[in-house]
Parts: sequence; C-alpha cells; structure tokens
Amino acid sequence: MDTLFTAVESDETRRDAPLAVRMRPSSLADFVGQSEAVGPGSWLRQAIELDRLSSVILFGPAGVGKTTLARIIAMNTRSEFIEVSAVSGTVKDLRRAIEDAKRRLLSLDRRTILFIDEIHRFSKSQQDTLLHAVEDRVVVMVGATTENPFFEVNSALLSRSRIVELKPLQDEEIGALIRRALGSPRGLAGRFAADEQTVDAIALMAAGDARAALTTLELASEIALTHSEGQGQDGDTNAGVIEIGRDDVDMVNPRPGLSYDKDGDAHYDVISAFIKSMRGSDPDAAIYWLARMIDAGEDPKFIARRIMIAASEDVGNADPQALLVAHAAFKAAEAIGYPECRINLAQAALYIALAPKSNTALASIDAALADIRSGGRRPCPSHLRDRHRPGSQNYGCYLYPHSYPEGYVDQRYLPEGLERGTFFRSAGRGWEEWRVELSGGRSSHASANSDTPEENDVIETS
Repeated sequence: MDTLFTAVESDETRRDAPLAVRMRPSSLADFVGQSEAVGPGSWLRQAIELDRLSSVILFGPAGVGKTTLARIIAMNTRSEFIEVSAVSGTVKDLRRAIEDAKRRLLSLDRRTILFIDEIHRFSKSQQDTLLHAVEDRVVVMVGATTENPFFEVNSALLSRSRIVELKPLQDEEIGALIRRALGSPRGLAGRFAADEQTVDAIALMAAGDARAALTTLELASEIALTHSEGQGQDGDTNAGVIEIGRDDVDMVNPRPGLSYDKDGDAHYDVISAFIKSMRGSDPDAAIYWLARMIDAGEDPKFIARRIMIAASEDVGNADPQALLVAHAAFKAAEAIGYPECRINLAQAALYIALAPKSNTALASIDAALADIRSGGRRPCPSHLRDRHRPGSQNYGCYLYPHSYPEGYVDQRYLPEGLERGTFFRSAGRGWEEWRVELSGGRSSHASANSDTPEENDVIETS
C-alpha cells in the first residue's frame, strides 16, 4: 500500500510543497514542543529511538505534531511502515494491510507499523477489525485523532494501546518554528525577515497550531513579495531581504486573531472558563465562552459532553432536570450539527448557569471511593445480604420499607463503622434539600433491627 512516509520525495515535489510540509522535521532532535509527551526520558521518545514501539494513539488538536511524529517513526524504524487514512480507507483496506503484515511477519520476520490518520472516523466495526491484529502484535498501530479517544475509539482497542496526548504549542514554540522557517533552506531560505511583533502576531493567530502558523507565514511572504515587486524591487534573493510586516499578516488573516486563543488562551483554558462560568452561575460569561468555542469550530459534541458533566458535577440533585436538558442538548448536537445546534447548546448552558447548585454527587462518590480505597471494604450487614444461599435463614431481619407508613422504616443500611452523613451532605438547595426536609432528617440508627421480626416485616426474596 502506498504511503507518503515511505516514498522518496523528489526535489521538485519538495520545492512545490507547502511551507508546512517542507518544514516538517525528520528527527526528534528537530521536533519542537511536546516535552511531556516526547521529551527526553518519555516513553514515546525511548520507544522511537530504540525502535521498540507498541501500539499508540496520538491525541490532540490539529497542527500539534501527530502526523509529524508518525513521519519520524517511519524514518527511524526498521519495520515496514504502512499508512491508511480513516477518511478514505475501508474495512477491505484494513484486512489487506493485516494479511500483508501476517505474511511479512511469517516469511521475513519483519514487523509492520500501521499508521491510521483520523482513526476516530473509522466506524466501530472498522475499529473492531484491528483488535486481534493489535492484540497479537501482527501490526503495531499508530493512530492519530483530534477527538477524545475515550469517547471515539473502542474501549477494547484503547485497552490494547497507549494514549499519548499532544497539546497546543506555546506561543514561544510557534515563534521558534517561524524563525526556523524564515532562515531554513527548506523554508524561505533567508529571503524574508519578520520583526518580533509580526512573529508574535502570527503565533497568537495560530492558537497553538504549527501548520496554521507556517501557512500564515507563507501567505504573508507572498503578499510582501508582491508589494516589493509593485514598488519596483526585485524579488530575487540578490536584491536583499524582504520584510514581512504586520499588515501583510493581517491581510491573509482578515480576522483579528483566532477568537479561540485570543490573548494567549489555549483550547483547554477556554473550555475551563466555560465550565467555571456555568458553575459560578454567570449566564453571560457562559454564553460568551460558548460563543468563543462555536466561533472557532469546536466539535459541538465535545461542548455538549462538558455541559453534561457539569449538570451532574455542579447542579446534581439540586435540579435533577439539568442532566436531562444537557443530555437532550448532546443528542441535538449529534443529530443536527452546526449551525442550528448552537441554539440547543446555548439553552443547555444557560440552564446549567441558572440552576441551583450542588456538588454532592461528586463529593459523596469521591468520599466513598476514598474510604474504600483506603482499606474500608467493610462487610455487608447480614440483614441486607442476598437470601438465595444456604444458611440465609440465620441472617438478620430485613424490614421491607413498603410495609410501613410513607414507605419508610428506620434501619441500618451502612456497614458498621459508618454513619449516615459520612458521605452525603445536602447542599441545602433546590430539590435535594426539599427531599432531605421531607424525609424529616431520619436517623440511620438500626434501632428497628432486632432479632424478632415485627408483624409487618417482609423478608427480601431477591
């Protein structure tokens, strides 16, 4: 199967390629940024340098180096490197690649690294085709995705792979790439120059996307060249260096910077501000940050998932309807898409912002998990245990709540050593507080549990 990574590029092809392609590094030494993911001492760097890679999924927004890392792997491995695009690839393509990998492994004892770009675009059935090949190491899969793999990739495939997250590049890292491109023979070869203000402007507009920054630089250089020729200057390198100005950058980017990263905010900063605005009950701020994401083309399902999380984490049972509204917004985003689903997202975000707040769902489950993980695996009280086993007639008496007025009877449900209120404490707002008040602050003491069943006691049979 043909691959861009294994083909030898001619000088003519390289010369005509976009600047972002020409400047793509071929080694880890030239790779800029992502120190946490691929820096010295990281698992991925050692795996590439030692040619001992196992299946990995590279996850991150566009322009952060996923394809570049795949190219570096291709140039530094003794294995066969094959590329399949999830945009145009089919199950037939995958099966053919896997069969070829099996023959290669058996006859030549040569591994195959299978790079799948945009792996989230494969359907679940297509992803399932890879499972046994990845598990048996017939192929080493390198997947690249801009979507959260925990939502978009089969859990079985995730369990067989290592996930490496790549984050948007910092402005100074983008700046380093721009300066390298200005002087590199593979780039603009010193024919153009840009002052710090112009470099900073390009970096700001790129919002962590190296490809976008280099594309802007290339287009701005063409504008600067046109201006210099219009003023009677020779565009040839012998005529001197042509200055790329801020006006040239603004001309190829007519908008005042990418709104998703204005003033240096990154992808995760904006979504964090959005969540905190809903939590802080500020509808204007919630709508503003939502608009920033929509305007930048953020995946509406990603936004809707954050709203669903906030519905339980920050509103919870103070208003149980919040989760239903958030889930409806997610389904709308999934079924309708942009531009109309912006209204559904706005409705849900406003609902979360205006709803009474309670974080007891988060606090109570985390407190219970902390108790369990610290060794608190306490025995189940005998009167709550399952009755379908020999000797269950000797268990304590379970009091059936429906046999009592108001469907309630005072008995112990927690293990010994834990009391009511250990994990759940009402936030004192909304439906949650109304239910606590309605229950009358009932005690969890097991005074009603006795060795002798009361007249209305019903023993659980399931």
